[in-house]
Amino acid sequence: MTVSSRTGQHLTDTVRQTIFIILISVALGAAVNLIRPDSIPFVETWSMADKLVTEDGETLAIPLEDAAALFADNAAVFLDARTPAEYAQGHIQGAVNLPWHEVDNYFETVIMTLDPETTTITYCDGEACPLSHDLAMLLKDLGFTRVKVLVNGWSLWKEHNLPVTTSSS
Repeated sequence: MTVSSRTGQHLTDTVRQTIFIILISVALGAAVNLIRPDSIPFVETWSMADKLVTEDGETLAIPLEDAAALFADNAAVFLDARTPAEYAQGHIQGAVNLPWHEVDNYFETVIMTLDPETTTITYCDGEACPLSHDLAMLLKDLGFTRVKVLVNGWSLWKEHNLPVTTSSS
């Protein structure tokens, strides 16, 4: 056997052993994860609506149809969690701007106009936008009892031709 063939055989053995060690490690890790009471899920849900659940199991997500019905009955307050510039470009008709990133600047003025018992619907834009969820959780922590999140609210509202306005309207 030549030196180059021994080196090639040694390299092949090393690669096989490395793959074997990796496979054993993955199998052991998966087995330990399965028996742990606080195991990490192998498949995660990526839907924002599925993540909008409080510690007591209440879902914060509201379907567009329900939000539109509350809007039509004038039975809810809509809070836009987007920036003032985005709000000015267009928002749900009658919505109040309470931008999450500037909540300290707007909070006192806006909160005085809200009734903690009235249904409050927060929204922002985009399937994965966390601003409305964060705002909803703040309101829940402050004692608001009827808080909901319209996931991807602005885009859905526009797509369904529901009433919108701009700050210049």
